[in-house]
Amino acid sequence: MPKWLKVYLSGVLMGAADVVPGVSGGTIAFILGVYDRLINALSGVNTASIGMLFKGDFKALWRHFDGTFLLALGAGIVTSIFLLAGVITHLLAVYPSYLWGFFFGLILASAYFLLHQIVCFSWRHFIGLIVGIAIGASLSLLVPTQLNTSLVAVFFSGMIAICAMILPGISGSFLLLMMGMYGFILSAVKTLDFVVILIFAAGALIGLLSFSKVLNYLLHHARSMTLSILTGVMLGALVKVWPWKVTQTWSLVGDKKIPLEEAPVLPWALPDFYWMEDFLLPVVFIVMGFLSVILVSYIFLRKSDK
Repeated sequence: MPKWLKVYLSGVLMGAADVVPGVSGGTIAFILGVYDRLINALSGVNTASIGMLFKGDFKALWRHFDGTFLLALGAGIVTSIFLLAGVITHLLAVYPSYLWGFFFGLILASAYFLLHQIVCFSWRHFIGLIVGIAIGASLSLLVPTQLNTSLVAVFFSGMIAICAMILPGISGSFLLLMMGMYGFILSAVKTLDFVVILIFAAGALIGLLSFSKVLNYLLHHARSMTLSILTGVMLGALVKVWPWKVTQTWSLVGDKKIPLEEAPVLPWALPDFYWMEDFLLPVVFIVMGFLSVILVSYIFLRKSDK
């Protein structure tokens, strides 16, 4: 498989994850082994790059920002978001426990995958892990609020959401849901409201270029502790993707209803519980999600290493 195609498919998977509240595209990037390269490329805004821009040396500027990589990855993300926005919304409305079960297994395996990248795990890292779990669980249990849908709110929601989207374990879509902007932005994508899309993208671009530099610094100077906290956040976010939930309030996105506020319960506490559909099948999807991480990491990482 050509390298550009692997990068493009990585973007497709990241975009699919970013559409789902509770799942982070950064998590997928880590699984696929493109995360460090993505953060390095995005954090390339410095005096050297500005000098290249003013000199008109666009070829050097393209190499400086790893332009081919970012173009292929970005194309995959955009393709996925536009093509899968309606599909994901449909699945959330019709087969929520199966979809959440799949992502529960995916995140569980991803956390295991990240923990194995922490060198010399110690009590300090364990404390960071616990702090991250507390942060992730707290974010997952937040009650959604409703912001106004002015273009200023759209711009700042783009800045906030993109910061979460590149962090493993924190879902940008979930933060949009918490701000009451998820349905509005998703509807804009489905109806091709380019004004809203461009304002949101402008906020996302500014947030991406600024926050990626902070994240790049942390990964280079305190990598193990950063990974510990991010892994904890990922584990805490499992509260949000727990497959067995009772919906308390709903949100209307286009002609689809998606759960807005939910309470996690044990499988047999569900109304009209049926063991095959309400327990066995979600467990099967959890296993599928877990095994998919193993398969994808083998295809994208081990073969590329060889």
